[in-house]
Amino acid sequence: MILKVEEINRVVQATILPEEASLSNADLFKEEMITILGQGVRLVIVSFENVNYIDSSFLGSLVVALKYAMPRNVDIYLVSLKPDVKNLLTLIRMDKVFRIFDSFEAAMGTLA
Repeated sequence: MILKVEEINRVVQATILPEEASLSNADLFKEEMITILGQGVRLVIVSFENVNYIDSSFLGSLVVALKYAMPRNVDIYLVSLKPDVKNLLTLIRMDKVFRIFDSFEAAMGTLA
């Protein structure tokens, strides 16, 4: 299990537990996200509060999750990114694909 999951009103907060989001746990992340996305939720907020490092394999799993979510009308927000992780996502323009917030509360504040 790579994600700690809490659900409130069809909104899931999924916190990535390991400090490294890498090849070693990318497939498990993808499987857990697909399970969550298939449960009729409307939003998944993925917290990176524990993550100090992310590699391309994990980024690929994140994109797979987004591709699975889109036809199901589920949004995926990213929150609590450490500066190095946030800078990488900005550098590769993933900030144009995912909505990124400083905190879970900030992400929840966008909901009507």
